Amino acid sequence: MEQNKILIKKAKIIDPQSPFNGQTLDILIEEDKISSIAPNIEDPLAQEFSSENLCVSPGWFDLRANFCDPGFEEKETIESGVNAALFGGFTGGAISPETNPVVDSKAIVEYIYKKAEDLPVNIYPMGAFSKKLEGEELSEMFDMHQAGAIAFSHGKSCPSNLSLLKLALQYQKDFAPPLHISPLDSSLSARGQMHEGETSTFLGLKGIPSLAEEISVQNILHLADYAEAAVHFTGISALETVRILKEAQEKGQAFTSDVCLANLCFTDKELETYDTRFKVLPPLRTAKDRDELIKGINEGVIHAISSDHYPESIENKMCEFDHASFGIEALEVFIGALGKALDGKVSWDRIIELIAINPRRILGIEIPVIQEGNWAELTFFNPEKEWILNKTDIQSKSTNNPFIGKQLKGKALGIFNEGLMIWLDN
Repeated sequence: MEQNKILIKKAKIIDPQSPFNGQTLDILIEEDKISSIAPNIEDPLAQEFSSENLCVSPGWFDLRANFCDPGFEEKETIESGVNAALFGGFTGGAISPETNPVVDSKAIVEYIYKKAEDLPVNIYPMGAFSKKLEGEELSEMFDMHQAGAIAFSHGKSCPSNLSLLKLALQYQKDFAPPLHISPLDSSLSARGQMHEGETSTFLGLKGIPSLAEEISVQNILHLADYAEAAVHFTGISALETVRILKEAQEKGQAFTSDVCLANLCFTDKELETYDTRFKVLPPLRTAKDRDELIKGINEGVIHAISSDHYPESIENKMCEFDHASFGIEALEVFIGALGKALDGKVSWDRIIELIAINPRRILGIEIPVIQEGNWAELTFFNPEKEWILNKTDIQSKSTNNPFIGKQLKGKALGIFNEGLMIWLDN
């Protein structure tokens, strides 16, 4: 519902950048700007919104989701992906180039922007930095950047062609944000189904060793140092990787990193029943790995949390474990799962940095600040709300969601974006 004036009553502001951080105040929005923030605002012309335990933060931004469009519309479309993101409380997000055709040309970037232009969540396509994600030739990176590609990635794969990776690092550093790379050595992880450890041995499944991630991270750090370029690591999952990155940070090397939602919520023990909903990449690892990831979040070694939303069709999940696809559908449940997993372990100020501020900083996007005179891009939520995800809550076209039926803590209540108020609290 579009309104000229919106009045938010008694909302706790969670925005480490804002002079009002931590205060419970009224917020008046006129058109698309924050016109007033004060203890008690009265405006008979404004439409009021309030809710129990109401908090407000800069609009959440997902650093990585797969919307499957073009080419895999049976799994997800841009429209259904945006509906899932909206239910989850996001005002923006970057989407993976793993489509068919791959996002490796100006035309596909323009196609995505065209399909998303009238939707309530701001969508930014990421370009593939190699043609067809084959890791052999550089794609048309500069042309894609000119068309609006927000950054460049290689999806879930890490090119084994280190010469190409070096070239990509050198080429893009003058006109685009750092490359987004999923660190996983393909020769060590080939045909792996889950984390290599006691559980994989017990289940008789080929494992993906932590070593495959650690070696890949070390190689990429060396290449980035040689190329005098920064790099972004996507989907950090192993405890030793966190330690390697901490050492690199102490040496002053330029990098950022993110962790996937699932790796903070689950461990490889979930796979003891061969439940394919928990088959993800990077794989779920041990409780020690998960604890180290949370430590890395608090120490600033990990800079963002992504949904890693990866919808899959039923036939690709309801099959033998070896043949099942990797990935979970995660946007709708994001804050509830995160609130449950990090309750008492990570502050809400830090969580907002990880899901609203740092993702934009990593991509070089302007960051909304809750301050008078600024444009309004906001997410409203109740961090104490306990709820259970039902299958009917799923807005995505796919339902490969391991959180269905689980107790969650924290729920999005609505967003304000591009002059539009969408209130989900019901």
